[in-house]
Amino acid sequence: MPNDRSFSGFRAWLPAKRRAAAVVLAGVLAIFSAGVPAAGAATLDGTTTAAAEPAAVEAADLLATLPVKGRAPKTGYERALFGPAWADVDQNGCDTRNDILGRDLTDVTYTSSVPCTVKTGILPDLYTDTTISFVRGTTSSSTVQIDHVVALSDAWQKGAQLLSTEVRTAFANDPLNLQATDGPTDQQKGDGDAATWLPPNKGFRCEYVARQVSVKARYGLWVTQAEHDAIRDPRRLPRPASPSAGEAAVPAAVYYANCAEAVVAGAAPLYAGSAGYRSGLDGDGDGVACEG
Repeated sequence: MPNDRSFSGFRAWLPAKRRAAAVVLAGVLAIFSAGVPAAGAATLDGTTTAAAEPAAVEAADLLATLPVKGRAPKTGYERALFGPAWADVDQNGCDTRNDILGRDLTDVTYTSSVPCTVKTGILPDLYTDTTISFVRGTTSSSTVQIDHVVALSDAWQKGAQLLSTEVRTAFANDPLNLQATDGPTDQQKGDGDAATWLPPNKGFRCEYVARQVSVKARYGLWVTQAEHDAIRDPRRLPRPASPSAGEAAVPAAVYYANCAEAVVAGAAPLYAGSAGYRSGLDGDGDGVACEG
């Protein structure tokens, strides 16, 4: 079980000159890392030290390894159960929030000569496909927030209750599970999973759900059936082949008069080819109806 593993020195400090490359490397390497945490230290560029992760696998194959279950009760959930907010888990003298700001922002300046507390920077926001200026301050810092790709509350309801506080702290500070993004967008997401929320930037959704799969596999968490089905959307991850010639497609057996009905039924968003989907509900014609 992951809760038996040690996470001392979980992340190594990434030199400033490598931060720009880290964004690209994390998108290619880290999201497809398989299995539970390795004994070695995970670095901000998606690699590991001392002990390597198992061989990389396709996200769809990794998804197949995740248990599919219903949500456990949220009873007892508290943020403190995942350790201190933005703990310095790698003991580099800099908290996790500033580590991630330093990784994801460009043109970074710091409050002192020590490259730790970020003062200003530019965020090429992957969730919204916009550029956001960050300025540290009591009223301006919230412009850029750090999202838990797999939300803490979602994790609590899907297996994290069974983990130790040490492992939950590692989960909450794992660079693979953290992404700097637009503050209001992060607030809109809340604790949503792939079945209830996806980034507005459709071009990033594949990488986003792949990271969720990788994080859940790393920490031994599960997915709900709706979440599993949403992740298997053919525009993001491979799915079984279409029916061969001569085989009739199974018609949708569910009809929703509007998106409000789909939301109440817990079926939204609806994907092309799935029960209940119809073009009349898909305003932008992207194959996903009732998505927000």
